[in-house]
Amino acid sequence: MSLIPELNSPAADFALQNTKGEEISLDELKSGKKIVLVFFPLAFSPASTEGLRVIRDNMKLYNALDAKVIGISVDSFFTLRAFKKSENINFTLLSDFNREVSRDYGVLSDDFSGMKDVARRAVFVIDREGIIRYKEVIKDLGITYDFRSLQQALSSI
Repeated sequence: MSLIPELNSPAADFALQNTKGEEISLDELKSGKKIVLVFFPLAFSPASTEGLRVIRDNMKLYNALDAKVIGISVDSFFTLRAFKKSENINFTLLSDFNREVSRDYGVLSDDFSGMKDVARRAVFVIDREGIIRYKEVIKDLGITYDFRSLQQALSSI
């Protein structure tokens, strides 16, 4: 497993497929906004679904903080397309099917309910200059994102 990037270090650039199968890079996604990278284990899994619903239901807050939310999982873009439609997700989802970005960000799990190489729940806030200003990597399957700390970090940059 790769090391988790340090705070105040440059975010690793990447290019992944969105739910339409189009390849999009981190640089393209930034477009002058703060980025919230939300890694989640698997589409349709209970904890992932609940965490992403909370983000979906609070998009006005993220928009007000000039932040763009990007969800990343190891699911195929086909699966993510169905998940996005099913859950009415109102932000970009990207497929890290080859697990390269999850590895670069140090969030691959050795065991997720018996499955290997599934992304852990994790959040990275990247400022407009591409620097990581907040990170949270969750190792316990029963815990979700610390939304209050995430929002405080976004407010401070």
